[in-house]
Amino acid sequence: MRNDLSLQQTIDLISAVGSKRTVLVQGHMGTGKSSILRELAKRFPNHAPCYFDCTTKDLGDITLPRIAAADGNDGAYVSYATNEELGAHLHRPIILMVDELGKSNPAVKLALLRLMLERAIGSYTLHPDSIIFATTNLGAEGVGDLLLAHARNRLTVVSMRKSTPDEWFDWGVDAGIHPTVLGWVHDTPSLFADFRDIQNPEENPHIFHPASPRAAFVTGRSLEAASDILHSVQAGTESQCVDEPTLLAALAGTIGTAGAADLMAFVKLSGDLPRIVDIIRDPLTARVPKKPAAICLVVSKALQSMSDEFIDPWMQYMTRLPSEAQAMFAASARRDKYSKRGIVFTNAAFGKWCFENNYLFQ
Repeated sequence: MRNDLSLQQTIDLISAVGSKRTVLVQGHMGTGKSSILRELAKRFPNHAPCYFDCTTKDLGDITLPRIAAADGNDGAYVSYATNEELGAHLHRPIILMVDELGKSNPAVKLALLRLMLERAIGSYTLHPDSIIFATTNLGAEGVGDLLLAHARNRLTVVSMRKSTPDEWFDWGVDAGIHPTVLGWVHDTPSLFADFRDIQNPEENPHIFHPASPRAAFVTGRSLEAASDILHSVQAGTESQCVDEPTLLAALAGTIGTAGAADLMAFVKLSGDLPRIVDIIRDPLTARVPKKPAAICLVVSKALQSMSDEFIDPWMQYMTRLPSEAQAMFAASARRDKYSKRGIVFTNAAFGKWCFENNYLFQ
């Protein structure tokens, strides 16, 4: 049984113990490990965020000797200056992210052990409120992440799972992920499957699997990249327009051949969607898609496009959708972190809908 933590649980753990113990986060590639520093910086605004990329460093990049000095009794000595990315010279609380520890040069691993255990390096001692954590990929991914026993014993090692489709969908609504990508994610939960649960790689052609390496595949990171591509080619200037084969090739190079083909099917569905302006003008006659996937795209688009002007006509339009789609909207809108939650929850029509459809949430 795996004791995998969610991204939020991982952040909570580092927040609680990171000033005393260094947490090493093991996780799948492209699942948001690097976002931990940004989220911690929001929680601790008086700390200086510091990012140290181990994969680009050698031993000489950790500390360098200063000019020799003397103590007055002919006892010359050499002091050492540390790399500024470590933040030790700031003399204030820091949040230090030691990224890709498992892939670093063995000498770099050794040089960082004292810093991660004792909060000291060279002649510097970190502020006692400083937080340190490290990240690395899962060893089972086979991408070169190794840590010897004596080093691992100095750390608190936890595994971070992938986001669930619902977690990533909710994050994507506020992050501006393209509605087509959101709709695909909602309709295809296998995109976030763990390869350790899949014996035959062919059972899931979308994700990374070490038993059958793919040049490109779906991760949270590559889905965001696919979203950027769709935003650019669909809302760009004439010079940014590309034809369908070009778009398919770009997506295949981002999320893999199987993923690109499936996502393109959702792209083609977008022609069946009503425009936001059509819903605002006449919510009772605006087009309602017939395919479930297209209906999911409508809800995704509505969540991102929500405004004071849109909420009333949307509530009229929404009642024309299947109950599952209505529940999908309400479940996403009720999240504390949904940036437009206030617009929805202060609307009288939404309050009435919740009262009449409370059974959907029991």
